[in-house]
Formats: sequence, C-alpha cells, structure tokens
Amino acid sequence: MNFKLVLRITGFTLLIEAGAMLIPMGVALLHGESPIPFLSAILLVLAAACVPVFFLKPKTDFFAREGFFTVGLIWVLFGVFGALPFWFSGQFGPYIDCFFETISGFTTTGATILTSIEGLPMGLLFWRSFTHWLGGMGVLILTAALLPFLGISSNFLIRAESPGPVKSKLVPRASQSSKILYTIYLGLTVLEALCLRIAGMNWYDSITHAMSTAGTGGFSDRNTSVGAFGSPAVEIIITVFMLLFSVNFTVYFLILTGKAKQALKSDELRFFLTMVAISIAAIAWNLRDIYASVGECVRYAAFQVASIVSTTGFSSANYELWPEFSKVLLVVLTFIGACAGSTGGGIKCSRILILIRSAHREVSSIVHPRAVSVVRLDGAPLSERTLHTTQCYFIINLFLVFGMAVVVGLDNFSFTTTLTAVITCISNVGPGLDMVGPMGNFAAFSVLSKLVLSFAMILGRLEMYPILVLFSSSAWKRS
Repeated sequence: MNFKLVLRITGFTLLIEAGAMLIPMGVALLHGESPIPFLSAILLVLAAACVPVFFLKPKTDFFAREGFFTVGLIWVLFGVFGALPFWFSGQFGPYIDCFFETISGFTTTGATILTSIEGLPMGLLFWRSFTHWLGGMGVLILTAALLPFLGISSNFLIRAESPGPVKSKLVPRASQSSKILYTIYLGLTVLEALCLRIAGMNWYDSITHAMSTAGTGGFSDRNTSVGAFGSPAVEIIITVFMLLFSVNFTVYFLILTGKAKQALKSDELRFFLTMVAISIAAIAWNLRDIYASVGECVRYAAFQVASIVSTTGFSSANYELWPEFSKVLLVVLTFIGACAGSTGGGIKCSRILILIRSAHREVSSIVHPRAVSVVRLDGAPLSERTLHTTQCYFIINLFLVFGMAVVVGLDNFSFTTTLTAVITCISNVGPGLDMVGPMGNFAAFSVLSKLVLSFAMILGRLEMYPILVLFSSSAWKRS
C-alpha cells in the first residue's frame, strides 16, 4: 500500500473542500452573517491538508487497492472536516449531530437531525445544499479531473467511486470523462435554477433547491420541504429534474454527440422509465379517495415517486398519511433507486435488471438443462463475474441492512422506524416512515445509532466495497 500517495491525494482533495467552503462563507457575508464558523473550519482543513500535499514526495504507483482505500478514507474525512462549520456555529448541537448532517449531505442522503430549519443562518443552509451538489457527481470525480497535474493516473480512483455494476468511460482518458460529466452536471443545475426562478422562487431558494435536486439529496431550507411553496409549477420542474438526474449521464453524452438512437436503446433507461410510469399510475389510483381530482392525485404521486426513486427525498405532501399500498411501494422504490452512472442512490436499476434476467436464466435452465443461455444488457453478453458480483452485492446489502437494523433497534423505536431508517440511509434517500417520515427527523436516535446510520450512508454512496476495504487486513500491508 502506497500510504504516502494516499495521504497526498487525500490532502489535495481536502484543499478542494476548503476552497468550497469559501462560497457559503461569501453567502454568509452577503446576508450579514458571521463568517467565523467557515473561516475557522477552512483554517483547520488547510492545516490538515498542507502537510501531505506539500511535504510528502511519494512514488506515483497507484493501483486498485490504493484507489478503493483512498476513496473510503476521503469520504470519511470529508464528513469529519465538513461538519466543522455546523459545529462552530453552535446551531447544530453536539459534534455527532454535525457529522451526521454533513455525511447526509455529501452522500446525498438528505436525512436530517434538525427539528427546525427555517431559523438557521442562510450561509449554513447554503452549505447544507452545497454538500449535496459536491457529493452528487462525486467529490473524487472532480479530484480525478485534476490528478493528471500531479502525474497520477485517475483510472482506479474513478472506478472505485463510480456507481453501477459495469464501469465505462465516455472518452479514452478518465480525466476527460470527469470534465465532460461535470460540464453536463453543471449545465443541468444552472438550467433548473433558472426554471425555478422563472416559476417564482427567489434566487437563493432556486439555487439551493437546484443543488439539492442535482445531487439527488433533498435538503430544503423549509421545514415542510418543497410543499411549503404550494406551487404546482415548482413541483413539476423539480419532478422533471429529479428524473433527469436519475438517468445515467452517458445517455446525455450520447445525445449531445448525435447518438440519440443508441442512447434510447438502453435497457436500463427503458426499465427505469417503465417502473416510474407504472408506480405513478398505481399510487395515483390508490390516492383517489384522498385528493379531490385526478390531477391532484397524479401531481402528488408523480412528485413523490420521482423523489423516492431518484433517492432525492424532497416531499410535497406527508405521504405518511397515505394508504399502506402507496407507502409499501415507495419503500420498494427506495431499495431499487436510480440508474447506474447517475447521481441517485439505491441498488440501481441495472443491477435489478441483471438479477431479474439471471433468475429467468436459472428457471429456464431447469426446464432446458442442456441449453446455453447468456444474460445480456444492451445487447451485449455479461460475464459470469459481473453476474456473480451483482448477486454478491445484493446479498451483502441485505445482510448489512438487517445487521445495522439490529444495532439501531437498541434505541427501542418501532420496527417501521428502525428498519426504514436503515434502508433509507443505505439507499441514500433520506425520509423513511413513522418517526423518520417526510415530516420527521433523526434527532431522537442515540449516538451509536447516528454513527451506524452515518456508516450506512457512506456504504450506500460508495456501494460498500471502498469502505469494506478499510476493514480488510490485506489493505494495510505494504506489499
């Protein structure tokens, strides 16, 4: 293990975090608020980052092991240092609450310990939403775009952080892929902010909600989330963009390069859109006795389905009061999540599609034991290793969910609260059911549970393996 290089890349990434804090500090100054919480945090981050960046001279050997280890370490440290503005402000309670809120932000989960949001300083609320935007595309994707300046290959870093069972690059050079991804990401974010401004939001609300949508995080500066605006136009815009950010960004790249037909042939995209359409229709039908018109049923169903399947976690209504069928379907969507290569979380539609086709092959092999069947995705055959990895991922995910639920169960909350809290955190959605529903929060959980749930959020965002590598003894060996 090349520890010196790992520390240098970590320090370099922390410098990016320190630079990012200058933006919310500027927002705080613009609104006449104290910049001290951000200034203090920036100085501490710089102190921690400068030593490995400027004084370590490691070899540039960087392989898969270093990639996974670096990604896991950086995401933990980003939460540790990113929590400092909240802690120094004195508005968020003990440090564990600040850490939980920050991890929720960077992992784009959106789970919160805050019981009242609207009275907080605007600079801090901007930092909350900005953590979503930074974490949405991936902090390490941004770092990877800059690593060639250090003479370091970024391939293994991107492979370790990129979501999905099948890794692919848009162009031959990984750093160029990173720049293309961030250009698309920034463009969609700006477009949404403009649309929300036209729909009647002020600039501050437009930008913070656009950043939260882009990262599919769900932090809002209102206690009742998007529902506080009471605007169908705002809800429609956010619904559309939540779904847009749920789609694999490769689709947009193909469209921009004149390959729209190839993009629309994506099996995962068609599966995702079909699932969304069926879910909206089913929930809208189930809500027919709650809302006055078909239009209202479709409006609220579409927003909440888009919010949950994209793992954003915004709410326009208290779906805790909806029929059980709708709530169960939303929990299922929480598990499935968005497309691979998007900013959304969950198991990912591509994995679900692979599991379904693998199961179909196994059933067919019972009927036709001598037949040779291949599982395909987008027309291309998948290797047995990919199928095995996908199945292992699903099984490990279930084991982790129930294992962490047992620990969180020590708080003695209801089964619904305990289980959905873990599911929503590891899927990076945010709201669950009961105490952690759309109008609830995670404030009442113990320190142990908050640590476990924070761990679940990081596991979900990095799809487990980079964090699990940190607990492998072989990762710590030098050879």
